[in-house]
Amino acid sequence: MRRNKDRPLGNPLSLSQAAAGWKNSAAMRWLLLLLFVFLFYFSISPRLVPETYDITLNGKSDRDIKAPKQFEDKEATLQAQEQAAEQVNPIYPIVSLRNELLIDEIFSRIEQLNLDDSITEAQKIEIYRGTIPVRVDNYFANFAATTTNSDTYSESLLDEMQKVVQSQKYPMPEETYYKLPKFTSDQLLEMRSVGREVVRKLMLDSLTEAEPARARVAELVNASSLSLKTEREVVQELARLAISPNKFYDKQATEDARAEARQNTAPVMIKQGDVIVTAGQVINQELYDRLNDLGLLKERKNYFPQLGVLLFSLLFTLALYGYGELTSATSALKRNNVHWTMLLLIFGLNILFMHLVSLTHSEDWPFVGYLAPVALGSMLVTLLIDFHLGLVSAFLFSLIASMILNVEQEHIFDFHYGFVAAVVSFTAVLAIHRASHRSSILKAGIMVSLFGSIAVFALMLVDPNPSRSDLIQSIGFMFSSGLLTTVLVIGLMPFFEVTFGILSALKLVELSNPNHPLLRKLLTETPGTYHHSLMVGNLSEAAAESVGANGLLCRVGSFYHDVGKTKRPLYFIENQNSSGNPHDKLDPRVSASIIIAHAKDGADMLKAHKLPKPIRDIAEQHHGTTFLKYFYFKAVKQAQEQGVESEWTEDDFRYPGPKAQSKEAAIVGIADCVEAAVRSLSHPTVEQIEGIIGKILKDRLEDGQFNECDLTMRELDTIAETLKETVIGMFHSRIEYPDDKELKKMKEAQESRDAGAAKDKETKQ
Repeated sequence: MRRNKDRPLGNPLSLSQAAAGWKNSAAMRWLLLLLFVFLFYFSISPRLVPETYDITLNGKSDRDIKAPKQFEDKEATLQAQEQAAEQVNPIYPIVSLRNELLIDEIFSRIEQLNLDDSITEAQKIEIYRGTIPVRVDNYFANFAATTTNSDTYSESLLDEMQKVVQSQKYPMPEETYYKLPKFTSDQLLEMRSVGREVVRKLMLDSLTEAEPARARVAELVNASSLSLKTEREVVQELARLAISPNKFYDKQATEDARAEARQNTAPVMIKQGDVIVTAGQVINQELYDRLNDLGLLKERKNYFPQLGVLLFSLLFTLALYGYGELTSATSALKRNNVHWTMLLLIFGLNILFMHLVSLTHSEDWPFVGYLAPVALGSMLVTLLIDFHLGLVSAFLFSLIASMILNVEQEHIFDFHYGFVAAVVSFTAVLAIHRASHRSSILKAGIMVSLFGSIAVFALMLVDPNPSRSDLIQSIGFMFSSGLLTTVLVIGLMPFFEVTFGILSALKLVELSNPNHPLLRKLLTETPGTYHHSLMVGNLSEAAAESVGANGLLCRVGSFYHDVGKTKRPLYFIENQNSSGNPHDKLDPRVSASIIIAHAKDGADMLKAHKLPKPIRDIAEQHHGTTFLKYFYFKAVKQAQEQGVESEWTEDDFRYPGPKAQSKEAAIVGIADCVEAAVRSLSHPTVEQIEGIIGKILKDRLEDGQFNECDLTMRELDTIAETLKETVIGMFHSRIEYPDDKELKKMKEAQESRDAGAAKDKETKQ
């Protein structure tokens, strides 16, 4: 039993395997992978590959042509930008000229000149006539020069300021110059104060024209403390001279504002599905170029999008199959073409629901994509196949959802839907992979709704201006998606279980309920068999898990494997009481027929109660075609005692089979024999247990009972070791271990034998 450890036992081309050969057919596997590629291609190509049309320049379109994706209408965008720029009003910033300083300078010069007695009055008048207007010009020129390099005012604004000030320069009357030399210092001091205050007050207003402010000067001056008319007249003229506009057109700022308005104008987008060419419309050069840019012209068809989608499909298929094969070694389920076919159908259904939801998208329901039950596929894969394929399916569904639900199509993937799909898909896998009851599906659906809503809420808050209605709509759709997923999973699970003969973990756990009618019948009518079945369940589950088989299936199958004994319970030793064994009074052939019948009776009872086929197969196959030696030899002995030749052969005392067709059926059969054999020992020892297990495996192996299942020699060694450890744990209180004295005696005896052997060797030499 230790040769060729990795060689599968039996003939791989047996009739039973050939009948179900398609399940492991390589050709069928390649066909399924090709169907996966087609599924992915035709699922995402509508979003990524535009339809082409037979269009000619200056011809008429025979149909409405809709935009295959959202794109910018550049001409309309340019018009919108120009309209936005035209709506920007010219910018007139206020320049802080501080004109009161100008009138200060003028009065300072007058006071200085009037104090100089060496200059005649006529000369002073001439000086005033020449210097005062120049001083005004120099003031504004100096202001522009000192602020040119600062960031306060642009150069164009300062140029405009000088032009406007020069164009609105006040022509001071000639007679004013003749009055200036006559004022004393005290008069000039008071006049300066009044003039300064008048100019400061009037320049507080924004002035594009100086004349309105100059017209108010007389009113303010007349209301001042100046008593002499001459003083008031001179202050009025000098104030008018100092007043200038302070609000000017800034060309550069206006152009910058208009450029910013153009830049901030949202591009005019033609949404996906909008009609860009109506039926009967003449295709001019502009439309023709637009259709060409969108890749809608059949004569200029671009095949690169198809190639890209095909590569996407191949990568998705390779990821699914590669990860599935990589994890199959650690999976309790040996995947075959049945599982890949079911996986293909699950992907197809999930993708179909995504497309159906995407069709309902509209301006009124912009967030309806969150309603798509994206987590449906991941949940079904995890429940019906295994956790590992559930994870990779969650990843692929996230990518596919970000393409299919991307109705705006600004990019290939929509991050919002992709992120939310990833959250709900992985949440579904993690929430359901240890499910033990149907109610776990509802809990998982609520988890999907909760975590999906949190993800949507986070995305909406990141938006700069989230509206309350959008927030409520998106979270409402997302929460409904989790509940819809729950309904669909609960509704589709029985379909997949029945159609593909899949026993999910949920179904197995339900069948293990002691309240099941058959288990209650087993408990009440055959308590010994019921206890035996529980023990076999513990043994077979441990053995199955040690070699990667389905431990839960072995446990539940063990519960039902001897249900046929309920038809004649007293003919089985575990149910017999002190009244004796009825087989002592029966012909061995009758006894054998009763014992043999329990396997088929059990399978019939399980079928009547509509238990799944894998459970029925374990009940029917757990004895295979094993030989009932006891009754055969009893029949031979009776024939010898009667002096007649036995007309019966060994085949008449064998179970009808079939032999175990799966690892699980073979393991349950081994555990059944081991438990019965060990239970028959009053005080089993470790050596006895190990010997019994080895003998049972050796007998079944030599009898060809494993010829139609895929157990290997290495796996049989592992099963033997696991059964030994489990039996020792179960029957620990009954197992006798040698004490220290016995161990010492055994050690001394061994040393004596070794010494004698060495002495004999020396004598022979």
